[in-house]
Amino acid sequence: MAQVSPQTLKSISIPNKVATPIGPLDFFDGVPSKATAEAVYDNLDRMRGTEVFLDNIGAVSMYAVRTGLADAGAKGANKIALFPQLLDSQTLVVTANTSTLYAYTFTDLAQDGPTVIEIPPGMLGFLDDAWQRFVGNMGVTGPDKGQGGKYLVLPPGYTGAVPEGYFLLKPPTNRNFLFLRGSIKGGLKPAVENITSKLRVYPLKDAAKPAPTEFVDMSGKAFNTVFPSNFSYFENLNAIIQDEPIDAISPEVRGAIAAIGIVKGQPFKPDARMKKLLTEAATLGNATSRAITYHPRFAGVKIYPDDPKSVWSTAFANKNTSFEADGAMGLDARVLYYFNAGGVTPAMAASRAGEGSDYALAVLDANQQAFDGAKTYKLRLPPNVPVNDFWAVTLYDTQTRSQLQTSQKFPTVGSQTEGMKKNADGSYDVYFAPKAPKGKEGNWLQTVPGKSWFTILRMYGPLEPWINKTWRPSEIELVQ
Repeated sequence: MAQVSPQTLKSISIPNKVATPIGPLDFFDGVPSKATAEAVYDNLDRMRGTEVFLDNIGAVSMYAVRTGLADAGAKGANKIALFPQLLDSQTLVVTANTSTLYAYTFTDLAQDGPTVIEIPPGMLGFLDDAWQRFVGNMGVTGPDKGQGGKYLVLPPGYTGAVPEGYFLLKPPTNRNFLFLRGSIKGGLKPAVENITSKLRVYPLKDAAKPAPTEFVDMSGKAFNTVFPSNFSYFENLNAIIQDEPIDAISPEVRGAIAAIGIVKGQPFKPDARMKKLLTEAATLGNATSRAITYHPRFAGVKIYPDDPKSVWSTAFANKNTSFEADGAMGLDARVLYYFNAGGVTPAMAASRAGEGSDYALAVLDANQQAFDGAKTYKLRLPPNVPVNDFWAVTLYDTQTRSQLQTSQKFPTVGSQTEGMKKNADGSYDVYFAPKAPKGKEGNWLQTVPGKSWFTILRMYGPLEPWINKTWRPSEIELVQ
């Protein structure tokens, strides 16, 4: 009769004493001691908390935007947060830019039922659900093709009558993010008038006599839309779980969230031990998100992968806005985007020569070191910057991922900047320093000693040399 080998028995057993990353563990012939069981459960709960943090940043980020706008006065689907003087550094919004007219609101389908959104012509917009998953485009990239039109957002599981004459959107959640951008190519004032005179949001049941759509001026307001990275992260996630339908997320995702005590229909009341572990998990989630941001180890992030010294990167790895490929979710790619940006549409990653916009991030310097706000750096853009519209370079705070707060209210320079000087060969130099280099004031972005920063180069209407990478910016060099 065949015997199981000692090696096989060893492979399916555990010694009485084991050294592990969480400390020594003790067993009696495979049975854990009470202290070991407690240590293992602490590790399991902290680990699950960290995974829940990383896997739900998209949702908690959307919650932070919604509650931030509400606290600033834009609460309710028909109260549109508008930045008529553009978005400056006073408002904390992850990697928002200074060159676009933004308008935001959130649906509340549980309260309002089917909701009508009348889009003005010339808009670029989309709807994301409560987990920041793409639902549908509107405007130039949507079914109205930029002509303007009526959209009807149906609640999850809606079975009522659906009138004709609407473009339908069917999100799986009640709270959904409406993101609109208005082009200011023809001037800011007409762009604002286009939105305020034609954008309407109201419940379908009130279509015969809807309440007026209100526009809340957010320009220059100091308020926060960036999610917390401490224990309150999980409190915010609990609020989302309580608000949204049970099938808004898969049983596996819901199970992971339930394993740390967040269950729909039940109070979230962690004891002191669990609260301590979730606080540690939030710190680890925050740290992990930053490691993924500054030192990504997955393919598709680097814009110039053949150059190991280049730090220019994209927020959408492999230009994939669903983060899914070959039947698998790109977990780190999803964290990279949601930790540093808000709002998802495939249109953001579709480069078409002469249309839309394309972005490149530099989060480290040419020596792959953190930027030092006390020092001077230089970026050179070679001649014939390949854009149909304009280019712009914006500075961001590495802590808040929002525009860097300095004496420059709009921390952006670019081809539209008054005083921007072109070199004799047609190239441009952009300087990053606490003080402007003499004679370079128009080409200068102010930094803050004692703080780091990162930057995004935006190409509006990018042309073929940018898309095929035959034209490329320099790395950002330290000026000695």
